[in-house]
Amino acid sequence: MTQFQSASQTAGPYVHIGCTPSFAGLENMYGGHDLGADIFSSDTPGTWVTVSGRIFDGEGMPVTDAMLEFWQADSFGHYAPQGGSEGWGRRAVDAQAASYSVNTILPAAVGDEAPHINVWVVARGVNLGLHTRIYFDCADNEQDPLLAAIDDPARRSSFIATRDGDTYNFDIHLQGDKETVFLNV
Repeated sequence: MTQFQSASQTAGPYVHIGCTPSFAGLENMYGGHDLGADIFSSDTPGTWVTVSGRIFDGEGMPVTDAMLEFWQADSFGHYAPQGGSEGWGRRAVDAQAASYSVNTILPAAVGDEAPHINVWVVARGVNLGLHTRIYFDCADNEQDPLLAAIDDPARRSSFIATRDGDTYNFDIHLQGDKETVFLNV
């Protein structure tokens, strides 16, 4: 029997309609703002930063229809209690600029893990969401068990966001020579 992909098996236009409806031109689906529009409320203590970047395919071309979800600890190293929305957000890649940007707080270390943001990426042609992490070049990353397990410095560096003032740049490469390390979770 031949298997064909259905809309539920690949990330296509439906991802934005259900997950980021404002991006798809549908207003007021979730009470005036998309779910995950803000990772933290504006009164959350911590150092506020912007994380931005682009997503590239295997040929180095920008991917303009991707969506990213972010999960992170707060500035005290705590994740939100179950059911809480703090520390979680969602962004669609801007189709015109081919980039994403998210304002958040710099997370604290959690246990022996260096400060990081967990990222889930979906896009056309990606049948299963891809998981990666964003680590920060200002943090002590040497003792992090995940980073320590990667021998190749070029592969390890694919996890590190580079700082420019209060902005961290984190590009994601889906394939190719600069491929981002993705986690099997």
